[in-house]
Amino acid sequence: MAFTLPDLPYAFNALEPHVDARTMEIHHDKHHAAYVNNLNTALQGTEHEGKSLEELLANIGKLPPAVRNNGGGHWNHTMFWEIMSPDGGGEPTGDLASQINKDFGSFDEMKKQFGQAGVTRFGSGWAWLCADDKGNLSISSTPNQDNPLMDVADKKGRPILCLDVWEHAYYLNYQNRRPDYISAWWNVVNWKEVAKRFK
Repeated sequence: MAFTLPDLPYAFNALEPHVDARTMEIHHDKHHAAYVNNLNTALQGTEHEGKSLEELLANIGKLPPAVRNNGGGHWNHTMFWEIMSPDGGGEPTGDLASQINKDFGSFDEMKKQFGQAGVTRFGSGWAWLCADDKGNLSISSTPNQDNPLMDVADKKGRPILCLDVWEHAYYLNYQNRRPDYISAWWNVVNWKEVAKRFK
């Protein structure tokens, strides 16, 4: 079964003014669509055709770069759309909030460290908040379209929050001001979805 581009869970303009409609349209309809198409092309006729995305990512070190780049691009963006919402922002509650306080001291400290992971990622990549098997949280960043599920990741974990810091995610609105984009992005984080992934 070939991979397909998931629909956005909201309208292109739903995250404005923090993420503009034109960026969302290009990001979803062009960039994400290209990852899906290129992934299907890279897998066609190979022994890996029909495997789940998670199976591919777990063994990505043994697969061609086209599968790594496009498989990661598809998985990362699918999650990215889901952890944002027009009703986002604020702070997490319940078990997730307690775990953040336990592992980082405070929500503000977690935001600071996560933002720093995004700001200091050289070139293109992602910032991640991950949980381990015991529910402990950690922050990391990956280059390009890599993610913490990959066997090649420096820091592995189960992602519950991710931030795209490729320039195509923010350049139309923020130009080279990546820190401003990250600061605004907290206003659209869907903490209910993040909490669901944490559970």
